[in-house]
Amino acid sequence: MKDLLDNIKTKKAKIGVIGLGYVGLPLVSNFLKNGFEVIGIDVDDAKIKSLQSGESYIAHIDSSFIKDSIGNNLKVSSDISSVSKLDIIILCLPTPLNKNKEPDMSFVFNTIDELIPYLRSGQALSLESTTYPGTTSEDIFGMLQEKGLVAGEDINLIYSPEREDPGNAKFNTATIPKIVSGHTESCLRIAEALYSSIVDTIVPVSSTQTAELTKLLENIYRAVNIGLVNEMKIVSEKLGIDIYEVIDAASTKPFGFTPYYPGPGIGGHCIPIDPFYLTWKAKQHGVHTKFIELAGEINNSMPLRVLQKVEEVLLGKNLDISSSKILLLGMAYKKDLDDMRESPSISILQLLEDKGAEVNYSDPFIPVFPDTRKYEFNRGSLEINAQTLQDQDLVILCTDHTQFDYEFIRKESTEIIDTRGVYRGQLQANIHRA
Repeated sequence: MKDLLDNIKTKKAKIGVIGLGYVGLPLVSNFLKNGFEVIGIDVDDAKIKSLQSGESYIAHIDSSFIKDSIGNNLKVSSDISSVSKLDIIILCLPTPLNKNKEPDMSFVFNTIDELIPYLRSGQALSLESTTYPGTTSEDIFGMLQEKGLVAGEDINLIYSPEREDPGNAKFNTATIPKIVSGHTESCLRIAEALYSSIVDTIVPVSSTQTAELTKLLENIYRAVNIGLVNEMKIVSEKLGIDIYEVIDAASTKPFGFTPYYPGPGIGGHCIPIDPFYLTWKAKQHGVHTKFIELAGEINNSMPLRVLQKVEEVLLGKNLDISSSKILLLGMAYKKDLDDMRESPSISILQLLEDKGAEVNYSDPFIPVFPDTRKYEFNRGSLEINAQTLQDQDLVILCTDHTQFDYEFIRKESTEIIDTRGVYRGQLQANIHRA
């Protein structure tokens, strides 16, 4: 362990990051900026080719930085065997849900199975993916032990959950406090040394299970509060009260209240998924997490509420949804991002097409609709101009990108459904809320 600690402190430790997505690539960037040699590994050949040519596929990672790093202190590969040369291996892999809303750990477990033949004594293995309590200390520990590797003796086993918030101008990988944990005290010391070399503040916790549950709590807290405010939006609409005025007024209280805002659903790689990791684990221990599941039901129902509002608005114009032209503004799950993972816009698009509508979209960050695991829509982003807007029977504001000219959109559109409160306080007849 002393040799590894010394190598981390002197920046001689070779770092490997497996999974070069929205978590892995920023982590790679941060290690590079702090003087480490890094190997990035991903099974997606398109990502590898992009990085090898010096091109970033994530908006907030500068291509010029990738170009300067590649071939110097950054190498990228799809070859898992290269981990044998590394001192530290960090897993930033997807942990989605299956069709039954149960954890799908295949990306993590299959990768560890592939890694094991190339692991050697003295290395550190760190998992950053969101998961259920016990994954590190039970599942991964057991997988290593079956192959004769003892965590805490042969391999330093670490869990340190990612806390990326893409698009957040105030916080980044280096400035967001980092939860760190280890399977043993010696593993924790490695974790502290490793992450303190690239992050301003680290927060050690007593066990990997504690760290795993901490990550779930952070995102369940958000999911439940978003579910609450989405339900409040429904109530306030029935009462004829402006929910945004209510939230703004409540936000003046200097204690005990944190503002959350309603929307067309929830998206991203965490909030729609993470709560169900805990509900699944809790059921194994005979606990039914009613509160969490109810919030999930409310949030997942919001695209259907948008569909209902669409039908209501079109009916008021004597139009049938099956013969209507509809434009969605924004396909990303969050404003000013190019990230579509679990975006409610996709669900809305599918619901509208299932009803026979002709649906297009405009999103400055997503010029072409990429294929996803669930959906395949062959179309590209439309340019926002007067003709495009006037051709639509209805425009639905799904994602409130700052690049949209909202006043122009208001003037040129026949009918608008605003799911984000952009037009709050404006009483124009062609603006509707959902």
